[in-house]
Amino acid sequence: MSQVDEPSGRASSPTSRAADDTLASRDTRISPSRGIRAHPEHGGARTHPEPRTHPEQGGAPVPPERGRAPISPERRPARSPRALRSVALIAGGVLALPTLSGCASDDAGGPTAPQDIAEAKRDEVRDGGSLRWAIDAVPTTLNTFQADADAATSRVAGAVLPALFTLDERGRPQRNPDYVESAEIVEREPKQVVLYKLNQKAVWSDGREIGAPDFAAQWRALSGRDSAYWTARNAGYDRIEEIQKGANDLEVKVTFKKPYADWQSLFTPLYPKSVTGTPNAFNDGARTRLKATAGPFQLEKLDRKAGAVTLVRNPRWWGEQAKLNSLVLTAVPREKRAAALAGGRVDLAEIDRNTADRVALAVKNKGAAAPPPARGPDGARLRYRPSHGPAAALTPSSVLRSWALANGSDEEEAEEAQASRERTVKAIDVYGDEQSGLRALVVRRSLEPAFTQLALNGESGPLSDDRVRRAVARALDREELAATVLGPLGLPAEPPGSHLALAGQRTYTDNSGALGEQNTQEAQALLADAGWVPGGALKKSEPAKAGGEAKQGAEADESAESDDESTDDKSGSDSKNPAGKTSRKAAGESPDHPSEDGLYIVGDEPADDAGSGGAHVLAPAPVTFQELAFQPRLPAAGSRADTGAQEARRDARGGAAGAYAPAGTAAPVAAGGQLGKNGEALSLRFVLPSGPGSESLRAVGGKIARMLDRIGIRTQTVKVSDESYFKDHVASGQYDLALYSWPATAYPATDARPVYAKPQPASDGSLLVEQNYTRVGTDYIDQLFDQAVAELDEDEARDLVRRADARIWAAAGSIPLYQRPELVAARPPVRNAGAFGFATPRYQDIGFVKPAAKKGKGDKGAKGD
Repeated sequence: MSQVDEPSGRASSPTSRAADDTLASRDTRISPSRGIRAHPEHGGARTHPEPRTHPEQGGAPVPPERGRAPISPERRPARSPRALRSVALIAGGVLALPTLSGCASDDAGGPTAPQDIAEAKRDEVRDGGSLRWAIDAVPTTLNTFQADADAATSRVAGAVLPALFTLDERGRPQRNPDYVESAEIVEREPKQVVLYKLNQKAVWSDGREIGAPDFAAQWRALSGRDSAYWTARNAGYDRIEEIQKGANDLEVKVTFKKPYADWQSLFTPLYPKSVTGTPNAFNDGARTRLKATAGPFQLEKLDRKAGAVTLVRNPRWWGEQAKLNSLVLTAVPREKRAAALAGGRVDLAEIDRNTADRVALAVKNKGAAAPPPARGPDGARLRYRPSHGPAAALTPSSVLRSWALANGSDEEEAEEAQASRERTVKAIDVYGDEQSGLRALVVRRSLEPAFTQLALNGESGPLSDDRVRRAVARALDREELAATVLGPLGLPAEPPGSHLALAGQRTYTDNSGALGEQNTQEAQALLADAGWVPGGALKKSEPAKAGGEAKQGAEADESAESDDESTDDKSGSDSKNPAGKTSRKAAGESPDHPSEDGLYIVGDEPADDAGSGGAHVLAPAPVTFQELAFQPRLPAAGSRADTGAQEARRDARGGAAGAYAPAGTAAPVAAGGQLGKNGEALSLRFVLPSGPGSESLRAVGGKIARMLDRIGIRTQTVKVSDESYFKDHVASGQYDLALYSWPATAYPATDARPVYAKPQPASDGSLLVEQNYTRVGTDYIDQLFDQAVAELDEDEARDLVRRADARIWAAAGSIPLYQRPELVAARPPVRNAGAFGFATPRYQDIGFVKPAAKKGKGDKGAKGD
């Protein structure tokens, strides 16, 4: 586990690796709940439930949820539950940065890409009809608070259960008037009190009013006090002290024992007390049925054999009536969705990049002039030019060879060749039929609220050194990687600037300047400072010290410092502070007020210095592997070392030039290209999924490997099955580099904390990593999250979250690369459904356009209406 302990920035590496096991739950999302103990044979580490991977359209596997989790190779979260300061950790250099401005307001701009749902007014949507919506599998439980809940669970809950707050297109919580007339904090001192005034028409399908008993039962079930409830998370509910009825039956008064900024995340979905009132009902009563619901739809049937969940109109629904008579969630595996869409078995389905390309080709060829005839392996004419699909691999020579083998004298070989020819002909016919069916579809596309990241496992090995992690990060051209995935889809390819929010959200600010943009020379200098130099694999030398220790080592007795480091590693305590600094404990500071020692924080400088110019850096000499002599040193403080374009980009990202090696670090010299230290070559194990839907992910991985090769880091690419990728490799820590995704959230102080929490040793010797699969964290980041979740001033809470994000960037445990594409295939008449982006679906508005109605707003591709 790499523990970058503020303020010194040193990375310490425990001697033993603790793996973690997770529950395999499909399409789960962030689960900031109690840790789950792993099986002893998996190393004894604890984590939260982890997601299984899926083929992707340019995304990546995603881990488990707060009801949400990481996303698998290709999963979109079914439900969104969830003056800037930046930090630069420097290894001995001095960094002066300008004040950030602009992006920190609520008007920071809209999403990078708008939702694409063929929006239409309700009077343009006809009443009636049944929509078949593809899901990955029939949900194993209908209780979203259980560990095996998945995206299908959340989709059912969104249509049939109360959601007190929903998300708009910018990922902002909005009160849902169908259930709540008002909800606000009415007292802050001595304790936080929230008062809900419920819609007087809101009733459960059994006729009982929605009220305080339902709130109280859900709180008791999810508070964590009673272990008989098998819950996957309790964040927020554990901060409640009591729930009471207000002045009347329509008022619910919730009193918190500790302030909770994300109170709007609670009670969504809200279950009836018949589900949450007892452990037995909670654990087993809502797995396959819901006795009472309160949404525009209600559950009619869950048929595992048929692979379908049927929802029908709720006759007791008091809001605007659902346009559809029924909504059928149909289980269709990702690899079979093209066939299901072409065959008319589903009307709406999330698809991967390959299927989207097939739809585009089918639409393009629709109505085109007949191409010259082509011949299949049996000599028959093909119905389309074999430029794609199974016929694309056929050439005249291969067809002739196949014919010769099938008619040769070797009977066994002839029989095998004939069978192969028959399979090929059948595959070509099936593909042609599917292409004909796909012509009738449109693809709705946007960016889903999730980002793909490069994870760097800081538990042990070279990446336990923060300088090596920062070197890896500085070697990456994130713009190029984003363009690789999003460019061909016609989607904006701007890399995310935050781990905790996405463009358009209130909390979003580009904090990537805390790490710095791509710079090969500075990445090489960081590696040289860490002791990784050309020729190092052939000789042994004194070990380089991590982070700021390198500079101190030149002034202190090496043997004494070595003894101190050994003690720190064995004890697992925080690294010692730089010389002359006083530790937080020694200074008597409260743990609730993090120390700033050793860190320069943008925005914390005096006001009269706020307008200072560009970044001023004491930096090492620029180096290349080809040059044997040292190059001239970078310009001293006060001069400009970068081009105007680079400075403009850096200013937009907060002005931080990034993590630098100490001034005076020896430049690496050419000695065969391969870096090494103490006789060990610098090589990282890059684990990638091998499934048929992960082509984009592997393409990104290949580009990353080549970028790292330019700075002397070799990668060993290991391709594993989608089924084992996350559980057996990422969650268990069996990787150096990996690609997977996290969903964004409206509540980062709650949802993101377990993803970036500093791993802690448990009393039984295991390691509690929560959902921090990179094993990189700091006490200071944890403290910022703790302060943010308890801060009731929204502006101050957002500022704390932004500060935490800047430090996450500086720690370089995970590097956001691109926002994931969201591709949804639909029949052209489908309205108000598709690529939702952040927004919560309004299930009652989904339906089919009236024959005479005009195209809905945003229906970019519905040419067949």
